[in-house]
Amino acid sequence: MRGRNADDRIISCCRSCSSQELRPILSLGATPLANRLLDADQLDEPEPYYPLDVVFCAACSLVQITYTVPPDELFSEYAYFSSFSDTMLESAREISRRMAERLRLGSGSLAMEIASNDGYLLRNYQELGIPVLGIEPARNIARVAEERGVPTRCAFFGRELAGELRAEGLRADALHANNVLAHVADLNGVVSGIAAVLKPEAVAVVEVPYVRDLIERVEFDTIYHEHLCYFSLSALVQLFARHDLSIWDVERAPIHGGSLRLFVSPTGARAAAARVEELLEDEARIGMDGESFYLGFGRKVEELRRPLLDLLSELRAEGRRVAAYGASAKGSTLLNYFAIGSETVEFVVDRSDYKQGRYTPGTHLPIFPPEELLTRRPEYVLLLTWNFADEILAQQEEYRRQGGRFIIPIPRVEVV
Repeated sequence: MRGRNADDRIISCCRSCSSQELRPILSLGATPLANRLLDADQLDEPEPYYPLDVVFCAACSLVQITYTVPPDELFSEYAYFSSFSDTMLESAREISRRMAERLRLGSGSLAMEIASNDGYLLRNYQELGIPVLGIEPARNIARVAEERGVPTRCAFFGRELAGELRAEGLRADALHANNVLAHVADLNGVVSGIAAVLKPEAVAVVEVPYVRDLIERVEFDTIYHEHLCYFSLSALVQLFARHDLSIWDVERAPIHGGSLRLFVSPTGARAAAARVEELLEDEARIGMDGESFYLGFGRKVEELRRPLLDLLSELRAEGRRVAAYGASAKGSTLLNYFAIGSETVEFVVDRSDYKQGRYTPGTHLPIFPPEELLTRRPEYVLLLTWNFADEILAQQEEYRRQGGRFIIPIPRVEVV
């Protein structure tokens, strides 16, 4: 089943600057929603598929997909819980404690997070005695956060909610937005909202997927309908400046296959660090502000596809059994675009008990707990959550000790 009124949901201008100078980069065809896991009684029902096409804005250099799935369809119920990743927990602990110390936050301060998930980050501030407020649109996840004692508003963040919070006197000393901007159609509304709820000397810590890593490491599987945008620093500087906010520091982080961590404050509040200008100059040097940097990406994806399919075909011919690890959104993109299904992969394992007992979108592979690897003992496991490879390989030491091997598909096919 294809999305209805598809033409009404396809953008004709840039989500950030409204330019109509959009240049095609890659088409992944029509794919199912990456986090729409299925229950057994849904397997015979029509499944919604939507186009997944990527374009580059020649005016502001923002990379984005063209089709907008309504947020309610994507986020009202959500399958991703941050607390199931040790890597995510450690990253959240490190940055929240850094900010609490740097900003000298205390009982009179407020730490806020947009798309706060299950409260995994804000709990670190609570442990330090700092009041917190989470904003989370997914009902099931907001409920978990509240049960864990993290005050959470179940709502989508934007201009309207920001105005309500400000009217209530709720303005942040520290605000976090981890992997939020990539998910929102109204970029300017969210950034305007951030500006509205920051105190004059406050700092917003914003993490986004870095488009440079996506292109250079051929991380095409990070493209799915929830991720509307893929950012360069150049595109972000222009976006925030439009709302009187300045990126005064930036870090590159390995999480999620490569991210930018931005430190943002009201314009004029803080002096810019040298590495902001250095990274902007580096992006210009390699041509990230022009179309040429992105040309050929589709060809590189195809060059990645063939070795993986050849390996899986050889294993199948030898009678080897293959499972997969990670019922993730990126895994859905890879399986569906590469047409890898039950004829090749028997099942998927995942640590999230919310996903266990369900089925993957499009490919309809059953999802089990990781312990199933030791019970069923497939010889190979396709690591779909390759961005957490070190963590997962360490967790699966016993499976590997018994002879099990992992196939890491990106940035190149590797068997470990």
